[in-house]
Amino acid sequence: MLLQVEKISKFYGAQKALDEVSFCVQDAQVVGLLGPNGAGKSTLMKIICCYLPPDSGSVSVCGMDTLKQSLQVRRRIGYLSEHNPLYPDMYVREYLDFIGGIHLDARKVAGRREEVIALTGLGREAHKKAGQLSKGYRQRLGLAAAIIHEPDVLILDEPTSGLDPNQLEEIRALVREIGKQKIVLFSTHIMQEVQAVCERVLLLNQGRLAADAPIEELMRGEDSLEAVFHRLTQTEQAL
Repeated sequence: MLLQVEKISKFYGAQKALDEVSFCVQDAQVVGLLGPNGAGKSTLMKIICCYLPPDSGSVSVCGMDTLKQSLQVRRRIGYLSEHNPLYPDMYVREYLDFIGGIHLDARKVAGRREEVIALTGLGREAHKKAGQLSKGYRQRLGLAAAIIHEPDVLILDEPTSGLDPNQLEEIRALVREIGKQKIVLFSTHIMQEVQAVCERVLLLNQGRLAADAPIEELMRGEDSLEAVFHRLTQTEQAL
């Protein structure tokens, strides 16, 4: 289990979205990818997931290069995008069978489907169509689909956006549980989310990695992660 990012840069025309970003995650843990809107978080995640090629640098997942071994990497990654792409007319089990069938042998799909339904707490809503679910349960379904093939690395882009307080805590608890067995990269621009869920923080600002540290170390001597964020981003802008 290993996620290695080496000096990744990405341009959109003249705009530099990522500027030589490097980090490594070796063990199961929840890593917060924190930064303001436009910091480069989604671009970085799409590069890791093989949806975008970097302009320079490299990414490897479990020792496999995302450019040279794209299909193998995709089999080892689960991805939940910010805009959860569900089919609203599919029933919960029908949708998970469809997603599971892309990755798994047909004989294994039903068993794994029931495992992820139990893990994500979807049981009492499993008789419904995706379009009938509350937002919290739609996020649960998206997570179930992202982990049905048992990936080593799980990428979550703003997974708690728009949830009410009860839904928020339920999804946080679920992410923390998954993080005991997998590398979870948890993107957010909300500092409270990082404090509630993550063990380590990668702080992106204007496409650059401003900090990479365990959350306790990063906040040492500071009142809050917000104060850390303000200090580090001000330092970055001054360089």
